[in-house]
Amino acid sequence: MTERKIETSAPHATLAPSSDALSRRRVLGTGAITLAASALTTLTRPVSAAELPTPSTPLAPTPGAARIGVKDWLGPGQPGRDYQPVVVPNGAKLPWKVVDGVKVFHLVAEEVEHEYAPGIKAHCWGYNGHVHGPTIEAVERDRIRIYVTNRLSAPTTLHCHGILLENGMDGVGGLNQKAIQPGETFKYEFTLRQSGMGMYHSHHDEMTQMGLGMTGLFVIHPRRPRGPRVDRDFALMLHEWKVNVGAARPDPNEMVEFNLLTINGKAFPGTDALVVKKGQRVRLRIGNLSAMDHHPIHLHGYQFKVTETDGGAIPESAQWPETTVLVPVGSTRTVEFTANEPGDWAMHCHMTHHVMNQMGHGVPNMIGVKPGNLDAKVQRVLPSYMTMGQTGMADMGEMHMGVPKNSIPMVGGRGKHDIITMGGMFTILKVREELASYADPGWYEAPAGTMAQAAPHTDLAHDGIDVDAPSKAWADSNVRSG
Repeated sequence: MTERKIETSAPHATLAPSSDALSRRRVLGTGAITLAASALTTLTRPVSAAELPTPSTPLAPTPGAARIGVKDWLGPGQPGRDYQPVVVPNGAKLPWKVVDGVKVFHLVAEEVEHEYAPGIKAHCWGYNGHVHGPTIEAVERDRIRIYVTNRLSAPTTLHCHGILLENGMDGVGGLNQKAIQPGETFKYEFTLRQSGMGMYHSHHDEMTQMGLGMTGLFVIHPRRPRGPRVDRDFALMLHEWKVNVGAARPDPNEMVEFNLLTINGKAFPGTDALVVKKGQRVRLRIGNLSAMDHHPIHLHGYQFKVTETDGGAIPESAQWPETTVLVPVGSTRTVEFTANEPGDWAMHCHMTHHVMNQMGHGVPNMIGVKPGNLDAKVQRVLPSYMTMGQTGMADMGEMHMGVPKNSIPMVGGRGKHDIITMGGMFTILKVREELASYADPGWYEAPAGTMAQAAPHTDLAHDGIDVDAPSKAWADSNVRSG
């Protein structure tokens, strides 16, 4: 039996032609597709584009599917032809290959040293060297096979969250299967019956294993595209962690005081920007596998429509404009908009404590405290002492103070004009008129007259603004004149 595979470790992998290739028509006509136990043997050759079905191929089951008990199975969907691949900022996608018409993936559960942001790392659990695990990307009615190798010190399983499949493939340890013991490899195999965004995670000792990072996204493209064509399709995972200052591992037993809030495993200023060209249609797929918290994700500068939940597509007649989408724990939401307004636009969780970093928790309330000469007195004993927090947390990013080992300041990342006084679950949508590539284009240059700045005295005089007048008197005079 000749094995046929396609390597797709790159998002836009090309399919090399082969002169001695068996035609797909001939293979399907003889019903030669079988599901072999030798699915992971040596790669022989790539399959030529001519061997694959064209987009106009009718949606008919693959010949041979009935013989092996597989329903609704089609040939493997291909990136660039059948779908626009997703972009995973700060993340990765899981490579796959085609073996006898089945897409084969390999997940390795293992310990990973993960960097949340410059200055803070921790020993986490993840997949294939990543936290979160690499995104699984496939197409509706693909037949997929996922091998899971356990290199952890504890048993684990794989649950494909929100994915419709047979009960024995659901991955709940003890209920649907035996746990995957250290050193073992299990096989999961099913046909994708839906499209949209799901997730995956361990379903064995979930509080510990998910709390240490064993989660990932699972994107399923529709077999036939629907709705307006999307140019930029981003996949984002929300998560929360407790990493004590100086600690080398997250605490998965925490239930309340999470102090690192991340997008694709990164806290600002470690998050990559979402780079888009003006006029492009943008899709944001947002999943939330936080332990306890829902996240209202707010995008500045734009209105969008929520087009999908983890339950499927929302009919156009049921969509309405929003600027904030609430992503509940264990759920996904997909939003779409057209990027018509250039600029650097903030996108963040609108729970204010979720845009602070590690050291912003357990700090006494110093707002309004007047330290007087306290600093000078204490510095006689502790030369580096500095009273902090009396004007809020905004100054933290400017102080350039030493911080404890393996920790980062509460807020702050360098912006174009000043320190951006946010951290945690925060990133930036960068929309540009022209782009040479999707690399970070740097900071936006606002056209003259379109940026807030200090008001000139001439403008104040022209508009009758007396900045020294009591605010109540100014308000009363305007009420009378109005």
